[in-house]
Amino acid sequence: MNDKHLSSQFDAELGSISTRVLEMGGIVEAQVGQAVYALSHLSDETAAQVLTLEERVNAMEVEIDNDLWTIIARRQPTARDLRLLVAISKAIANLERAGDEAARIARTVQRLVNEGVSSRLRTPLSDLDYAASLAVAQLRKALDAFARLDVGKALEVLKSDDQIDREFEGLIRKLITYMMEDPRTISASIELVFVAKAIERVGDHGKNLAEAVIYVVKGTDVRHNTIDTVESIVR
Repeated sequence: MNDKHLSSQFDAELGSISTRVLEMGGIVEAQVGQAVYALSHLSDETAAQVLTLEERVNAMEVEIDNDLWTIIARRQPTARDLRLLVAISKAIANLERAGDEAARIARTVQRLVNEGVSSRLRTPLSDLDYAASLAVAQLRKALDAFARLDVGKALEVLKSDDQIDREFEGLIRKLITYMMEDPRTISASIELVFVAKAIERVGDHGKNLAEAVIYVVKGTDVRHNTIDTVESIVR
């Protein structure tokens, strides 16, 4: 078997596994979106659908991970190809965790529905919906950057992360105010604090995915660097 044929096989394997990562990402994005819908509409039925998707996402992570390490063992890739495979490993781990956060939101919705939600908490629910839309957009943009290995779009994801953090901090302050003003909302408000944290983490997983894109293209690990430093690396 000649080197050209081996190279073509390897390229096909890389293409296949990258496609499956994007498929997994699409499922997770839908899962998070459904979790947000379940929260804003307090839909127990939609929450149950989110939990069903969790099983599929978990299975995909295991399957892709096994195939990934088989490729590494058989092909012994170097340089950018190896970086891509490492990035894929990080990507599926972050996607699985984002799916876990969606499932966490769904379980919270089920508890809130069972316990009954005070009408006073409708406003923070609306605020959570906005924060979640930012996190979903962050994840979507990160997946697009991964599909195209677009460092410019990956940088945009990193720059927008602060906005989600600010929304999270504002939500926490608002929920604390609700609890202080009406102790009857304490139990439900605490549930929503964990939802807010889950939403923030979805955004963080999108950020991690964007950092992996920059690592593949530039060969530099940009984690824990300032935006200015990352921007200088990208440009």
